[in-house]
Amino acid sequence: MKFDLKLYRGYLNDKNLVVFGHVFKSWAPDKYRTDQRGIKHAVSVIQMFNISPISNIKVELQFKNSTVTTKTLADGYFRFSIPFEEELESGWHEYKVKCEFNNIGVVEVGEVLKPFESKYGIISDIDDTFLISHSDNVLRKLYVMLLKNINKRKVFADVVMHYRALSSYGQEKDTAFNSFFYVSSSEWNLYDFIMKVAQIHELPKAVIKLKKIKTGVADFLFTGRGSHDHKFEKIKDIISFYPKLPYVLLGDDSQKDPNIYERICKIYPLNIQAVYIRQTSDAPKKATQEILKNLEDMGVKICYFEHSEKAIQHSKEIGLI
Repeated sequence: MKFDLKLYRGYLNDKNLVVFGHVFKSWAPDKYRTDQRGIKHAVSVIQMFNISPISNIKVELQFKNSTVTTKTLADGYFRFSIPFEEELESGWHEYKVKCEFNNIGVVEVGEVLKPFESKYGIISDIDDTFLISHSDNVLRKLYVMLLKNINKRKVFADVVMHYRALSSYGQEKDTAFNSFFYVSSSEWNLYDFIMKVAQIHELPKAVIKLKKIKTGVADFLFTGRGSHDHKFEKIKDIISFYPKLPYVLLGDDSQKDPNIYERICKIYPLNIQAVYIRQTSDAPKKATQEILKNLEDMGVKICYFEHSEKAIQHSKEIGLI
């Protein structure tokens, strides 16, 4: 096994900085390969879950004029939530984290987002919201994950057009964008895979927040399953960090997105501008329809759609794009 320091995209506002990552021993490849096929691809996916977290190891953050040290938690996770009030232009900025294990030193570079002045923030689920994953069918989901490499994975028609329009709306400069966040019940093990999917399909660059890392090959069989409460907490974390921003929530009806988004709308009644739910089966789900009707009664714009073309038209009608 080798020693890995994994960094994720962080974010900051005018007063605070948040960056996070993991330290673990792993058999996983350094980078998720897009060109492997068949059994080689399946093995590389499974090996993403064959890791051993390293707890209580010292990690040091370096960002601009700040240097801060902390230690990892029991699952190898670390998070720096620190005051930061230096003047900084909007956009993506690099940060560094270094640590040492068994006399081996590692330094990795990550990215942190200082949002542009945005018309709204966009929080989107991943599986079956923009990436075709078959989350409601465990065997089919595993089949797709294991036997289709990243070049074979598909996103829904017109979803990229919709997301890019949401990202660019109201921005006068080509380099500016409304902030995107991808929040999923997939585990941190799949972070590189999700990054590659977004890059290949030219989806908006986003801060990605995933579920607690899994640490065994057997856990792979249950990827994306179990409680979805972490999504609720992570969305609350984002909205609390940028409380003056209105938000657009995008999800699907295959799991618990409607229920989670309903809870979010009730807690933040002034922050949620619109909720989009993709229909993943042949017919609309009655429970989802009832939730969305309740949100509509609360003044939230709602769209229950099977094809992104309908979502795009709805966004035009309510002035989101």
